[in-house]
Amino acid sequence: MKQMIFWTMALAMTMLCSSCKDEVEMRYPPKYELPELPVVEGIHDGVKAPLYWSVYEYCYEQSAAGVANSDMDLTEQQWDEIISWVATDLKPYGYDMICTDGFIPMTAKDESGYMTHYGSMALKDLAAKCKAKGLRLGVYDNPLWIHGPRNTKIEGTDYIFGNLIYNGSSAVQNPTTQDLWFTWVVSTQPGAQEYIDGFFKHYHDLGVDFIRMDFLSWYEDGKDRGQGLVGRGYGREAYGRAMAYIAQSAKKYGIFTSLVMPHMYNDAEVEARYGNMVRIVADTGDGGWNHTSTHDKGRSYTNWPNCKNQFDGFVYWSHIAGRNKVILDGDFLRLNKYATEAEKQTAVSLQLLAGGPVSIADQKSTIGNNTSFYTNSELLALNKDGFVGKPLSDQLNDKQNEIWYGTMSNGDYIVGLFNRGDQSATVSVNLSQLGISGTLKMRDLWKHADEGNISGTLSATIPAHGCKIVRLTNK
Repeated sequence: MKQMIFWTMALAMTMLCSSCKDEVEMRYPPKYELPELPVVEGIHDGVKAPLYWSVYEYCYEQSAAGVANSDMDLTEQQWDEIISWVATDLKPYGYDMICTDGFIPMTAKDESGYMTHYGSMALKDLAAKCKAKGLRLGVYDNPLWIHGPRNTKIEGTDYIFGNLIYNGSSAVQNPTTQDLWFTWVVSTQPGAQEYIDGFFKHYHDLGVDFIRMDFLSWYEDGKDRGQGLVGRGYGREAYGRAMAYIAQSAKKYGIFTSLVMPHMYNDAEVEARYGNMVRIVADTGDGGWNHTSTHDKGRSYTNWPNCKNQFDGFVYWSHIAGRNKVILDGDFLRLNKYATEAEKQTAVSLQLLAGGPVSIADQKSTIGNNTSFYTNSELLALNKDGFVGKPLSDQLNDKQNEIWYGTMSNGDYIVGLFNRGDQSATVSVNLSQLGISGTLKMRDLWKHADEGNISGTLSATIPAHGCKIVRLTNK
């Protein structure tokens, strides 16, 4: 009996410790050996997070309504209406791009073999429509996906697309598993570097300078925490080499790279080195406060997605971000899915204080009166400045991660007090903890109001799910 009691207590303690470990400790991705890879100089220099509109919500809602991807599309008239709306209502505030996403068929219809159409719309025509309104076109595609016929010639080589596909000669992580959905380029195959270079040249020639590339974790090891094994997994060396080739060609052609669904192994060694921007949170999905703060709050995982909500993701990866470093991407915002003005202010503020993009997914038909939250010029000045803030703590279950701060290029300080709780709360910070001293002039960036002088301690009563963002200026 004593032995049974002992083992029962031991099991209980083990379960308790495991639970605490999952909820409290920062579970960073494991280390994996990486071969020596090329250095690509200057890919982060002077690069700031984009402000743009995405077709994501339209596609997501169509899919939720049961529309098959093969039947999903946008007509030319719909695109014209979108472009006109973005150019009129959003572009004056810095939102200078629209971007495609997945869902809608992506097809290759010319001899290049690269993607030429998004649904029924030719990308060259879509790019021209955007340009005519002073907008840029961003494209959701991956230079490791093959769209065209297998016998398509890779320009500048004697190889064809078919030579890039796995043929059993290279080691993979899951040799008995077939790839789901995608035909991948094996970066260690001859011709792969030229294929990737041709991809970026293709988009450069179309006038596209932003590529959002998805499902990178599936390529690296074929694992998806939600779906299990989803592919062969081409290994750390192939993944690293592919990212190096991508960085080289993207830099060559002046194209911004947005990396989506990466595992971020070795403390984001590959992604931070070779990508302009990297997703650090699960998909937006239904959006709202769940996406911003509550989804698996306080937990981290060792593979993608390392965090399930935006706030945790920005906190967890804050140590790799900064001016002239990789940009952290919290995925799309759908402000029409938030319950209160306080939540909407927090959702926009968090992105901008973390130096991330603001990517609007609301449609003209769903955005309602939320445009004003996206177009707060005093907050958008952070993006224009290239500002990247930090949390006071980068631990997930530390309340001090709800205090963010940083310095503008002119020396002004930005401080954000957040309240992720469900009740109003007083949030305070001694400015000396942030490296701020003296007496400063304070301005509230949501109230658009000067609030006198401050020294010593900043304290405010913050509504549930709300924030207070201030700019502190030397008198």
